[in-house]
Amino acid sequence: MSVYDEKPWVALYGDKPATIAPEYVSALDMFRAGLLADPDGEAIRYFDGVVSRRELEEQSDALASGLLAEGFVAGDRLAVYLQNVPQFVVAMLAAWKAGGMLVSINPMSRERELHYLLDDSGASVLLSLEGLYDGVARHVVPDSPVRLVLTTSELEYQTEADPRLFGDTTRIRHEGTTDLTEFIERHRGQVPPPVTLTAQDTAFLTYTSGTTGQPKGAMNTHGNVVFTAMIYRDGARFAPGGSVMAVAPLFHITGLIGHIAISMLAPMPLVLAYRFEAGVVLDALERHRPTCTIGAITALNALLDHPDFTADHFSSFDSVYSGGAAISPAAERRFREATGHQVHNAYGLTETTSPMTLTPFGAESPVDPASGALSVGAPAQSTTVRIIDDDGSDVSLGEIGEIVAEGPQVVAGYWRKPEETAASIPGGALRSGDVGFMNEDGWVFIVDRKKDMINASGYKVWPREVEDVLAEHPAVREAAVVGVPDEKRGETVKAFVSLREGQHVEPDDLIAHCRERMSAYKYPRHLEIIEDLPKTVTGKILRRQLRG
Repeated sequence: MSVYDEKPWVALYGDKPATIAPEYVSALDMFRAGLLADPDGEAIRYFDGVVSRRELEEQSDALASGLLAEGFVAGDRLAVYLQNVPQFVVAMLAAWKAGGMLVSINPMSRERELHYLLDDSGASVLLSLEGLYDGVARHVVPDSPVRLVLTTSELEYQTEADPRLFGDTTRIRHEGTTDLTEFIERHRGQVPPPVTLTAQDTAFLTYTSGTTGQPKGAMNTHGNVVFTAMIYRDGARFAPGGSVMAVAPLFHITGLIGHIAISMLAPMPLVLAYRFEAGVVLDALERHRPTCTIGAITALNALLDHPDFTADHFSSFDSVYSGGAAISPAAERRFREATGHQVHNAYGLTETTSPMTLTPFGAESPVDPASGALSVGAPAQSTTVRIIDDDGSDVSLGEIGEIVAEGPQVVAGYWRKPEETAASIPGGALRSGDVGFMNEDGWVFIVDRKKDMINASGYKVWPREVEDVLAEHPAVREAAVVGVPDEKRGETVKAFVSLREGQHVEPDDLIAHCRERMSAYKYPRHLEIIEDLPKTVTGKILRRQLRG
């Protein structure tokens, strides 16, 4: 028997059960239970706008009915290219009611990224903000599987239009697109036929990067979503009667589960503020007085660093968690001193549908005396975490190896990629690619990433993708990209470039070249031009030498 089969972490949960049984079959069941319990209760708060559960039900019914009338069938994909706006939740529910799944797309995605995601997912419907459609999607849609384009505006559902976010925003109507509000009104009052969703059905596709750097669509099932929402409620104490502040982007697995899914399960209002801007979020905290949230430590630090911040902004909170990137003991201490609240740690991946480990609410994450690292928590209830060596064998407690997770939150696989699924999730156990260890009490510590993935403010960046973009510049001969420590982002992207003979270009010009072609979190913040990149005798670039 392996030491991990004895589950040394179970004692950390005190009087809480070590296992939990799902209360609902599908994520749609969670929403409907909340609707039945309190139909006129607030589902979403968006600046000065409020959407009740009844209104959310009617709008998603209308959208689902319209999608079905346009030929949407069970198993189809609805892609959303949105910021944190109410329309995201409406679309999610509508996709499920129509028997389909949601494809969440990063609103920072540029043309080549969006083209890949639409093509790989086979999305037949795209819901996009008007500005994103105008700047990006209209160049991509004609060569994509998309048959219906719905556009919407961040100005909907509110009347304030904060100039810090919406100062120059104008409405744009493009030929070949349909306004979402008009589409919903056209089908208002219609109810889609009953749909039966099982725990094995895919709720949404969330794209991550694998060992080749090519994005893969993780198939997060309804069973995954229900289970991890319960972990937030029972393990992190995102409790009914409060409200959850959406600090993380909704397209990210943290936002999908730690914001939307838990708001449906609790149920509780979901507070949205379009996108993260520290001053705007502080205003939302003051107005809506939320009780819980989870976000990257970089976002929480930005709130503390804002000149308007006071401890009162967090006076309404009961539970604060950090996910997406490991935090240091100093960062945890600073947050507690500034707000009076402990920031609890959680750790997970897209493939674990958010948390695989978390610090049980009220517990103190230990610090590893050897490395000074703060634990990322203990395995969640009903979850087994193992540490394995390169041969796949369990290592002893305290020894370093790859972190592997098994439990109800692990995804069914990658969309249409059986070989990648078999390699990364053999037998349903996720090989995380992260290196760490577990102590004798069951606390998990992350030491490093097994691969060269860069984690910038909680976003994962694959070096080869940046290198490929740099290689598109006519002056570049070779490029190598590594992650380097960064005080604000945790880790940031640095590029090393050698130039073609006779060519000259400034580092800032190459950074601008990447910025124009990539999401904001991916482009290099630092770039050095060197004569030759270090290589092995076989010509492989030695990134480890460039890290220093």
